[in-house]
Amino acid sequence: MKRFAAILSAALLFAHPSFAQQVAFGGIANDPSAPVEVTADQLSVDQNNGSAIFEGNVIIGQGAFRLSAGRVVVIYAAGSQKIDRMEATGGVTLVNGGEAAEADRADYSITNNSITLRGNVLVTQGQNALTSDSMVLNLATGTAQMDGRVKTLLNTGQN
Repeated sequence: MKRFAAILSAALLFAHPSFAQQVAFGGIANDPSAPVEVTADQLSVDQNNGSAIFEGNVIIGQGAFRLSAGRVVVIYAAGSQKIDRMEATGGVTLVNGGEAAEADRADYSITNNSITLRGNVLVTQGQNALTSDSMVLNLATGTAQMDGRVKTLLNTGQN
């Protein structure tokens, strides 16, 4: 009976191309007040619009959370030195705990403690994989909502 329920669930999942799926991601809540460490090959700062652009092998760390990309634009809150959000492009990889996600783009809102991944999203959780058009990750709860052509490959451990 368990096997039938698993097959039925998988069939229903694949039958709905716009089906949204909520998943756990990382299982580690992130602290938005923790320091953000950024390393990159190059940094450009624009005082006029309050942004900083990191390019080349960019790695961002905050607590257990790690994000890497080819380019990251850091946008500060108006009239402040407080980071409001970061926009990452170019081979984006996000790691939180033992799980990883890849996408074309990631928008990290420090204020909302969330990351939105867009374009060719791939999440790996052990031997399981999920793909979608976009994913919104709530760093406070460690959960994610995947939308747009969601596909799941679940390894049942059976041949």
